[in-house]
Amino acid sequence: MNRWKLLLLLRKHGHLALRRSPAFEQSVVAKIMTIFGAGMFVIYFIFIGTMMAMGATESHTYSLVLALLPLWLAIDFGMRFAVQQTPAIMVKPYLLQPLPFYSVVETFLLNTLLSGFNWVWLSLYLPYAIIVFFGGASFSTALLIILCGIIMTLVNCQFYLMVRTLAQRFILWWLLPILAYGVIWLPLAINEDWFDKQMDFICDFTATWYFLFFSLILLAGFFFLNRWLQFRYVRDEIMKQEKKEAAMKHVSEYTFLERFGQTGEYLKLELKSIFRNKAIRQRVIMSLSFIIILTLLISYTTMYDGRMMLNFWCFYCFGLYGMTALVKIMGSEGNYIDLLMTHRENILSLLKAKYYFHVAILVVPFLLMIPAMIEGKFSLLMMVAYFLLSSGLLYFTLFQLAVYNKQTVPLNVKMTGKNNVENGIQFVIQMVAMFSPLVLVSVFIFLFNETTAYVALAIIGLIFTLTHPIWLRHIYKRMMRRKYANLEGFHASR
Repeated sequence: MNRWKLLLLLRKHGHLALRRSPAFEQSVVAKIMTIFGAGMFVIYFIFIGTMMAMGATESHTYSLVLALLPLWLAIDFGMRFAVQQTPAIMVKPYLLQPLPFYSVVETFLLNTLLSGFNWVWLSLYLPYAIIVFFGGASFSTALLIILCGIIMTLVNCQFYLMVRTLAQRFILWWLLPILAYGVIWLPLAINEDWFDKQMDFICDFTATWYFLFFSLILLAGFFFLNRWLQFRYVRDEIMKQEKKEAAMKHVSEYTFLERFGQTGEYLKLELKSIFRNKAIRQRVIMSLSFIIILTLLISYTTMYDGRMMLNFWCFYCFGLYGMTALVKIMGSEGNYIDLLMTHRENILSLLKAKYYFHVAILVVPFLLMIPAMIEGKFSLLMMVAYFLLSSGLLYFTLFQLAVYNKQTVPLNVKMTGKNNVENGIQFVIQMVAMFSPLVLVSVFIFLFNETTAYVALAIIGLIFTLTHPIWLRHIYKRMMRRKYANLEGFHASR
């Protein structure tokens, strides 16, 4: 089999793998909402490209969109967490087949370049290029804008794979994209005229040709560097040949939780799951890292100083961890759900333990936001209101997913970016959890003053928090009525 046939075959397998997923037939709503979200993204980028092109046409700075490439590439890098897999995850099923290992890895790298997500960025570059062409730019300039934008997106695709592969071995590699995208904007903090100089250089026609040539060299260099990296690390990751410690020197027993009986035992399980399982640990690290970065930006910059923006981010600092972890509630327990079903009300104790654990986690963003409170960005009443709203209304909403989730989440497989939404009800509940508190605060601030609004939010959150034994038991009873359907789903998705 030659390389071309292998490429076509593996692309066909990729499409079939999505259709054969246990989650594929569970909800038409989830697929429709995913398509709708992608469509909204395309429309939003068409709007941005159109508005920028009109401004560029008036000022004759036709390559404005290329001057902002660091911003587009940073956004693209962040979005790839949700859509792009590493070759190690995709290569594994083919190791036992009579196919050359190196050819399979190379084919998957080529497939990442042909991924539809890369070409979505045409919705930004294409309308921009068309408008500036009719606004006075030459055809060559319009074509170069499209080519440079897409080629740099492909470069970013390879850069993401490299960082993701290296960061799975040493977490500090995540500093590399921060430095790569941050250093480009560093001169702006030193010299305010830097952006204008960069604009003048990029807008020069000859410089654009040089930039295209540089982009092609960069793409080739990143592809072959990534190819060498994947050859070196993919087999190690699959076969788990990384060096490990000879023996465990210390096993944490968390004996202080024994006083809480069965709920305490499940609290131990929650803690041990985080420290011992890759998938859960990675989710926790990424959520807490984002909260830390966000609180630092709020505390020490003026980026989010608008009143509604401060309300928005204050709530999400508290709610982000719960939204990330609880959207897949019971997914990790699907690996051993049969054992949990063997004793009466095991599930209820587990739900209580999860609730207490996630309420305790809210202390972390509260402490991290103290500098912002000292700077006058947040008031103490505002932070207490969102703390209680998260522990009450937000968790009440997210815990409803325990009734409907029935897809097992592997404990030691890193995030793949696929099947993040397994059914339509999950998507609806997640959207309600994300936006209903902000709608509430907007209504209360519109009807009353801010102090009254935060007091009302705190009272609502406190009511849901204090009544958690009631609604957790109600969730447990609904789970038991659906237990056979859920068990079938957990078994099918292991």
